[in-house]
Amino acid sequence: MKKALAQNPNLLRTLMGLSVTLILLLSYAVYGATVSPSYYLYTTETEETIHVMSEPTRMYQESTNTTTWAWDVPANSSNLTWVHLSTTELSAESNVRLINAAGLYSHRLLGVESDQAFSCAEQCQKNTTHQVASKNGEDVAINALTSYDPARRNNGTVYGADIAEATSKARALVEYDHLPSTLRIEIIEVGNRETSPSVSLVTVNEEFDSIAVFSVDAGTEFLWALAAVIGCFSMVLIPSFTVYFAAKAKEKKDQVKLENAEQKVSESLE
Repeated sequence: MKKALAQNPNLLRTLMGLSVTLILLLSYAVYGATVSPSYYLYTTETEETIHVMSEPTRMYQESTNTTTWAWDVPANSSNLTWVHLSTTELSAESNVRLINAAGLYSHRLLGVESDQAFSCAEQCQKNTTHQVASKNGEDVAINALTSYDPARRNNGTVYGADIAEATSKARALVEYDHLPSTLRIEIIEVGNRETSPSVSLVTVNEEFDSIAVFSVDAGTEFLWALAAVIGCFSMVLIPSFTVYFAAKAKEKKDQVKLENAEQKVSESLE
């Protein structure tokens, strides 16, 4: 650094000018993107349906000594997203099945908020039948999705040249018809059972609601961006300035020593 400054005394001025120029350019770019966005936020209106369960169909199979309870539940196919099945009062060694001919995505960790590493896109399996066993008669729940694409549910973001284009894209993402939509629930219990388990089924449908341009506080975002850019360049410039001023201080100290030595030599010659 010292040699570079000695060869080019204007290097420090060049670094300062370049830093200020880059700060202004980057800050203007962030500010321009903030005040003229092309991203739009759309919202969906959620409709949750708690189905009233009718009396199940009972089938006893003597050859296997099992009792099968079955429910057929018609669900709204328009933009169907979630299916939540929960069962209680099960006997030991029971099997709970959720069946849909169109197929559903499910996994044992789906809907478990404590597991942050779970990704339905990578781990959920699409099947027409999802089955969970209740070995000791514990309650069983099955959560399922019609699609693991988050754009279809719980709001989202689209890119568009104007709000008309963005609205068209958002509607295309949300609108979906899940057919056939009938959900069949089967519970298979060991033995000749006379009392059916308790079943609860909830489905969720989401419709396109509204859309608005993505906006933030331009002044605040500009200041944060400016501070970030200044901080980054400070990490580069502060060491350079430290080396420069240390070199200047050493140069002055050496100059004083040289002048004192020359003075002593002159006095000894006199």
